[in-house]
Amino acid sequence: METAPNELKTPNKIGDRPTSDVVVRLRTQDGRDDWLYCHSHILVEESKYFADRLSDSWPTCQILDSRNCVEVYCEEPDLDSHVNILRLFYVITDGLMTEVCHGVKNALGILRVAVKLGCPRIIAVCVDYLEAVPWEEAEEEEILNTIPGMGSKVEPVLARLQPVNPTAVMKIFLAALQFATSSPPSPLNDLKTTAQEQLEYMLTEDDDAPLLSADEEIKLEVMRCVKKLFDRFNSLVESLLCDLQESISDAGKMQSLHSCLTDLLWACQILGKLEIIRDFICSWTELSVKLITIVQQKDAENEILKTKLKVLEVTAKVLEAVGYGVAVLPTVKRLHMVKLWLPFVRTVKPLVDSVTEESEDDVTLKVDSDIWQSLESAFVAIILTLPSVDQADILTEWLENQQIRYPDLTEAFEVWCYRSKVAKRRLTPLGEEHNTAKAV
Repeated sequence: METAPNELKTPNKIGDRPTSDVVVRLRTQDGRDDWLYCHSHILVEESKYFADRLSDSWPTCQILDSRNCVEVYCEEPDLDSHVNILRLFYVITDGLMTEVCHGVKNALGILRVAVKLGCPRIIAVCVDYLEAVPWEEAEEEEILNTIPGMGSKVEPVLARLQPVNPTAVMKIFLAALQFATSSPPSPLNDLKTTAQEQLEYMLTEDDDAPLLSADEEIKLEVMRCVKKLFDRFNSLVESLLCDLQESISDAGKMQSLHSCLTDLLWACQILGKLEIIRDFICSWTELSVKLITIVQQKDAENEILKTKLKVLEVTAKVLEAVGYGVAVLPTVKRLHMVKLWLPFVRTVKPLVDSVTEESEDDVTLKVDSDIWQSLESAFVAIILTLPSVDQADILTEWLENQQIRYPDLTEAFEVWCYRSKVAKRRLTPLGEEHNTAKAV
C-alpha cells in the first residue's frame, strides 16, 4: 500500500530488506507463499501473536541472511487482510489508518485478522470505523456473522443492532400511533403511511415475536386515538350530508373522505390484532346508513368509485369480524348490517367490473379479487347466525333478484333448507321433554 509523501511513519519501512531482521511467511492451503521483510520490534509492539513467536520461549528457524522466519497459516480469502495488517503496523497516525479501511467488507477482513493476531491498536481503529459508517443489508448480515464471539472490544460495533428496552419501544410506539391517526399537512402523508406500516409491523408475529406486547395501556391508547380518528370521519360524513341537502359538491371533502377511509382500514388491522375491534364495528354500523347515502348520491366517476371501493374494503373487515365471531353483536344489528350492505355490494361490483374492464391501465381502480370472496363469505356466515325466518326473507329476495350472480348465497340456501327440513324432528323431542318437566 502506497502512502502519502507527508505521512508520518517509523524510521523503518515494511519490505525494506537491508534493515529487516525477520521474515513473515504467509502460507495458504492453496499453495500461496508470500514473504514480507519486517522488523521484529514493530511486530512485537503491535501484535501479541508475533510477540509470542519472537520471544525466547518460542523456537524459530533461520533462513538466508540469518533472519528469523515466522510462518503464518491463513485461509486464501484472508491473505490480503494479513498483508494489510502488516503494512498497518508501520502507520503511526490513526487518522490515516481509518482511511485504509475503505469499506465495511475490507474493514471486517482486517478486523478478523487483527483479533487473530492480537493487535489492539488496529482492532480499535476497525471498531471505530465499523461503528460509524452506514451498512448495506448484506454487510449487516456479514457483521452479524463475524463480530459475535470476538470479545468486549468489538461490542460497540453491534450497538445499533441491540434490542431496545421496553420503555423506549413504548415511547416510539405511542408517538407513531398519535401521528398515524392525526391529520397532518399533505407533504407529510408519506410519513404518516410509513408510521402506520411500522406500527402494524411492530404488532405482527412473524418469524419473530411482536416488538411489544399489547397490554392494557397500549390497547386503551389505541382505542383513544382511533376514536379521535372516527370522530373526524363522523364530522366529515355529517358535513357531506349537509352538502347533499344543499346541492353543494365539494371535491376536497370527498378526497378527505377517501383519506379517512384509508386510515380507518388501517385502524381495522390494528384493532383486529389487538382484539379490540368491537367498538369500531358498532360505530361503523351506526354510521353506515349516512355513509351509503353519501356515496350512492354521487356519480360513477373514478374518484367517487375509488371512495366506494374503500368503503367496501372497510366494510369487508367489519363483516368478517362479525361473521366469524370476533365481535359479538345482537341479532338486530347483524340483521341490519346484512340488509344494509348486501344491496350496496350487489350494485357496486358490476359497476366496478365494467369500469375496470374499460380502464385496464388505471391501477387506482384495481381491486383485489379476495375482497369479493371475503365479502361473500362474511355475508354467508352472518346470515346463518340469524333466526331462520330472517334467513328465509333474505334468501327469497336473493333468489328473486336479477343480480343473483353476486354475492353467491348458495351455501346459506343449502344450510337453510337442511335446517328447515329437519327442524321439526330435531326440536320435537326437546319440546316434549320441556312439557314433561312442566307437568312434574
